[in-house]
Amino acid sequence: MPCDNNTPVAIADENAEINAAPRRDFRLGWLAWSHFLNDGAAFYLPGILPAVLVALHESVRMVGVIMLAMYIGQTLQPVAGLWADKIGGTSLVICGLLLASLGAALVGLSPNVWALMGLLLASGLGSTLFHPQALAQVRSLTVKRHGMGMSLFLIGGELGRGIWPFISSLIVVKLGLRYLWLLALPTLLTLPLFFRQLPSLPARPKDAKPAHLHFREHRRPFWVLVTYSTLRALVVFGTLVFIPIMWRLRGGALVSGASILTTLLITGIIGQAAGGTLGDKLGRRHVLQASAALLLVLTPLLPLTHGFLLWVLAAVLGIPMFATFSPTLVIGQEIFSENRALGAGIALGFSNGLGAIGLLPLGWVVHRFGIGTLFGILTAAAGLMLASSFLFSPKVHPSMN
Repeated sequence: MPCDNNTPVAIADENAEINAAPRRDFRLGWLAWSHFLNDGAAFYLPGILPAVLVALHESVRMVGVIMLAMYIGQTLQPVAGLWADKIGGTSLVICGLLLASLGAALVGLSPNVWALMGLLLASGLGSTLFHPQALAQVRSLTVKRHGMGMSLFLIGGELGRGIWPFISSLIVVKLGLRYLWLLALPTLLTLPLFFRQLPSLPARPKDAKPAHLHFREHRRPFWVLVTYSTLRALVVFGTLVFIPIMWRLRGGALVSGASILTTLLITGIIGQAAGGTLGDKLGRRHVLQASAALLLVLTPLLPLTHGFLLWVLAAVLGIPMFATFSPTLVIGQEIFSENRALGAGIALGFSNGLGAIGLLPLGWVVHRFGIGTLFGILTAAAGLMLASSFLFSPKVHPSMN
């Protein structure tokens, strides 16, 4: 007969759930740490890009090409998501983290720009392999309030992206570009522990058919999500790449320029936490709309701001810039509920790769027309991002409410 909440079975289930919670939190912490290492290694380059350009005797016109090599591999995240669903386990997280770290660690040894781009492609591919399986693991550990669990994972990556540009700039200034290999040490020392601590996803049974992807059914919410996320990626990547370059063009030091990025990315942690929490409580589309509106207001102020106020503006800008990542990831997973790793790959990596393509001409724009024009383009992208946010509706997909 059915059991009510007072039966011994129900009480046992509740106790098991309570006892399992610390274990889940512990594993979420390990996933956040792995995200810290991966994103720190894979995305620190903007902080030292001015020094890399000087060392390779390249002009600012090459910035878009270099950064495209760094980010373009993320377009393959949906493929990595399908692969992750097929094999399960933890292998893609571990192998992806190792490849991202080693590729980034060898950047300082690049003899020319083509070798640099090859290493960046390898590092970006590692990050592409890492994310879908790791995001699916996060989902498997969050029984309720997926937005908050996703925010914890994303905060780990945000810390990595924030701290590593500053640390790498110190290494370059104090020791030289060749010593960037030191950045791989935390990953190499921690990697053996991941084999035991990371949650293992179940593999799809060999005799089971792959989950049928209802692309026709998902077509409209897919394009709404990808449009918004691609525009966001262009604004985010463009801002992160060109703030240090703007600072160097004004005669500023490499370390202080990297510290502006660190400020923006560290305060982005507030945005990550707030975005996931508010998305769960108030509705995801409201978070997307408010964040885009703030980016539209704040982005054009960047080329007009100087001195200490630039750090203040960066600190404020980081909050809306990263508040939308957790809601869009959850939306992507719920749109493609038959393959959540694929959904996460579309919301994050695929859209980031498309946004990175927009970086291609931006170095030439700065060289030809100046940094003010560049931020004018990013402001226009923020305006389109705001317009696209109003396409999010529960009529398009229930997850967008």
